[in-house]
Amino acid sequence: KLKDKLRVITKRSNGQGYEKLKATLKMYVRGWVSYFKLAHMSDKIKRIDKWLQSRIRIFIWKKWKNNRTRYTNLKKIGIKVNQAYQWANTRKGCCSVALSPILKTSLNIQILRKAGYTFLNDIYLKVS
Repeated sequence: KLKDKLRVITKRSNGQGYEKLKATLKMYVRGWVSYFKLAHMSDKIKRIDKWLQSRIRIFIWKKWKNNRTRYTNLKKIGIKVNQAYQWANTRKGCCSVALSPILKTSLNIQILRKAGYTFLNDIYLKVS
């Protein structure tokens, strides 16, 4: 049930912006973790977090739409110019890119946290 709700929240074609996604995700994740905080489920939460990170990466890659936008945003993150050009012009789909080293290295968990995304494990560790 949790994954189904997160799937709806992180749907990549729903037209919501980054801030709306962050707010909705934060609200739902906090509520869910607070409700289930007594259960010992750190392994399951870590697995769901990895899945959620890839969903967020898909969402971000889809929002960047054009190769030029992808290129400039990858450079802003700190990727080298040559590598940013290669990655921005890849012919892979958004799911393949999100699961490949392209976005796993450029949009890692530290960058996603810095951008304001909330993850289950972070809240679970605070609550327990």
